[in-house]
Amino acid sequence: MALDRFFRRRRPQQQPGADVPELWTQCPQCKESIYNRDLLASSYVCPKCGHHLRLGAAQRVDVLLDEGSFVALSGKVHPVDALNFHDTEAYTDRLKRAQAKTGRPDAILTGHGTILNLPVTLAVMDFAFSGGSMGSVVGEEISRAAEYAAEHGLPLIIVTASGGARMQESALSLMQMAKTTVALETLAEQGLPYVSILSDPTTGGVTASFATIADVIVAEPGALIGFAGPRVIQQTIRQSLPEGFQRAEFLLDHGMVDAVVDRREQRPYLANLLGILTRHEVSA
Repeated sequence: MALDRFFRRRRPQQQPGADVPELWTQCPQCKESIYNRDLLASSYVCPKCGHHLRLGAAQRVDVLLDEGSFVALSGKVHPVDALNFHDTEAYTDRLKRAQAKTGRPDAILTGHGTILNLPVTLAVMDFAFSGGSMGSVVGEEISRAAEYAAEHGLPLIIVTASGGARMQESALSLMQMAKTTVALETLAEQGLPYVSILSDPTTGGVTASFATIADVIVAEPGALIGFAGPRVIQQTIRQSLPEGFQRAEFLLDHGMVDAVVDRREQRPYLANLLGILTRHEVSA
């Protein structure tokens, strides 16, 4: 063996199965590579183009609430396969896979905490769990969150991210549209504010029920919001759709949402809004 080969520096080889953390994330919009620490500091908004990346439920809680203030309420209700549903695979198998992926029973996380020291009740949908689809558990947890807010005199914030009703539960899923709507009436009767934050995407039965009956409807920039998809609508009405149809900015211009708020500004925006609506002084 030649001496130069003997003393040549060798690059360390990655062992199979080694846990190597991902340090960079590529923006889906501009394809810029973003250092994860910078992405976290910007609330998962691309510093270059302003694209709002999708968040998991736990990430959303960290972005919105004061550090260490969140106390979970959900997690005790688990979905069941009441219809013994089976398409390409059993519904129970789909549930197990989604639960293993997200670490929670269903596509919702609820609890209470503070935003700039203002107490709130919060419900966050998780798109990573079966596309954030709304089944019986999602409807039950949102109803319980509304009841908790009413009982303790707290405002309610719901962050939506959903493909709509969960068809594996058929009519049981569709019933949640009425159930959540009725539960939210309790807040209205007590004069407690309900704010809905529509993130990308918010579609189907979620849009047609609790997501769009809030006292104040806020959307994130560029979020896809609608009931049916653009292709279905275009085929139904047989007309070309305008540019940006079903995006947050288009809906703001046409009166469906009250504000489009950058994620980095949502905490002070919500604190000021709820402070006015509840007549509470907000701490900076």
